[in-house]
Amino acid sequence: MTAADARAVAAWRYPGEYAFYDADADADDLAELLNPAEWGRRYFAADEGARHELAGFLVVKLSSRVAEIGLGLRPGLTGLGLGESFLGDCLRFAAETLGAQSYTLAVAAFNQRAITVYERAGFRKVERYEHFTNGGLHPFVRMARGPIDPPR
Repeated sequence: MTAADARAVAAWRYPGEYAFYDADADADDLAELLNPAEWGRRYFAADEGARHELAGFLVVKLSSRVAEIGLGLRPGLTGLGLGESFLGDCLRFAAETLGAQSYTLAVAAFNQRAITVYERAGFRKVERYEHFTNGGLHPFVRMARGPIDPPR
């Protein structure tokens, strides 16, 4: 991730209820995204094919080969059926580059579209909890995917 990538992600605006995921909806999340010390360490940009246009981002916190991930696609790319391949690319990157063997993630409970993508990729729901973000307490679902064979 570069400064330009981080600024672009910070400017993304999602439609309707998905505005919940706008980077500036939570000041702490925005500060973390814009912190250069996190780029290439925890925050990674995903380019769109040969055009090298920013398509999405991945956030990874690795602990004992378990990667806690967060990811987002550019708003214009959401809802087009790209989620599974984007998630797969993110998981492969985390495994090959960072040594991840299993994964956890948190998703807003209302986001059934993302939950379906995660379940198709082998994640299972392990916890439902309330989290303070975006100025209030919101329901979230924690999901996990166990150890996988190393990519070949």
